[in-house]
Amino acid sequence: MDQTEMFEAERPRLVGIANRVLGDHAEAEDVVQQAWLRLHRTETEIESLPAWLTTVTTRLCLDRLRARTPVPMEDVEPQETVDDPADDVALADTVGLALHVVLDRLSPRERVAFVLHDSFGFEFPTIAAVLDTTPVAARKLASRARAKVAQPRPEDRLANWEVVDAFMAAAKSGDFDRLLRLLAPDAVVTADDAAVLVGTPRKIDGRDEVATFFNGSARAALPVFVGDRPGSAWFHQGAAKVVFDFTVDDGLVHAITFRAAPDLLSRVVRRDGGLPRE
Repeated sequence: MDQTEMFEAERPRLVGIANRVLGDHAEAEDVVQQAWLRLHRTETEIESLPAWLTTVTTRLCLDRLRARTPVPMEDVEPQETVDDPADDVALADTVGLALHVVLDRLSPRERVAFVLHDSFGFEFPTIAAVLDTTPVAARKLASRARAKVAQPRPEDRLANWEVVDAFMAAAKSGDFDRLLRLLAPDAVVTADDAAVLVGTPRKIDGRDEVATFFNGSARAALPVFVGDRPGSAWFHQGAAKVVFDFTVDDGLVHAITFRAAPDLLSRVVRRDGGLPRE
C-alpha cells in the first residue's frame, strides 16, 4: 500500500477526530486536507504514518482553536487538581446535546485533551506529545475539561431554535453522529395527510431511523417559524411546500411533524436562523 492509499484509509478517522475537536464538519475536512498537503511535502522519514497524521491533524485543529480565541485566558499549564474519578468513562458520548456549547468555553488545550482521551481513547503520553507537555499535565487538562463538561452552566443549554438549526445543519452536511446526539431515543416523525400526498413518509419511529432518513437530506429547507415555534420548511420557487414542525424538550428533538396543509403554509414566516427581529 503506497502513502496515498494509506492516507485515504486514515482519512475517515482523521475527519472524525477533527470534527469532534472543532465541531464543524467542513472545517474538519479542510484540516485533514492540510494534513495531506503537509504529508505530501515532508521529506522526513515517518515511522508510523497513522501516528504522524494524528499528531499533525490535531495540532492543526489546535491552531484553529487558538485562532478563534486569540487570548485564551485558561490556556496555561494546569495546577494540581484532584485525581480523575472516571478516566475510563467515555463522557463525551453521554454528556448530552449541550456538549458543543460547553466545548466552546474550554481552552484549546483542554478541548484537545478531553476529546482525544474521552472520545477516542488516546493514552495520555500520546496526548502529551501532541500538546508538547507531560502526561501528568495532559491528564490534568482532560480532568479539568471533564469537570466543566459534566457540570455545564445553566446558560450553556441550547435554545430550541439552536437545537432545530443544529439538527438541520447536521442533516444537510450528512453528520450522522451529530444527528443521533440531537435526537431523543424515542424520537418520531409523523406527517399530516397533505404532506403525505406530496411524498413525505407517514411515520418514522426511533432515533436511528429518523437520523438515517434525514442524513444528507433537506438541503432546500430554510429556517421558519411555525406559529411561535422555530422550525424549518422546504421551499420551492420561493414558496413553502412542507413545514418541519419540531418538538424540542430539554435540548433534544423528540418529534418532527411534516405539515403541508395550505392554511398552515400561508402562515409560515421566514427567520434568519435564530430569534425573530424586534
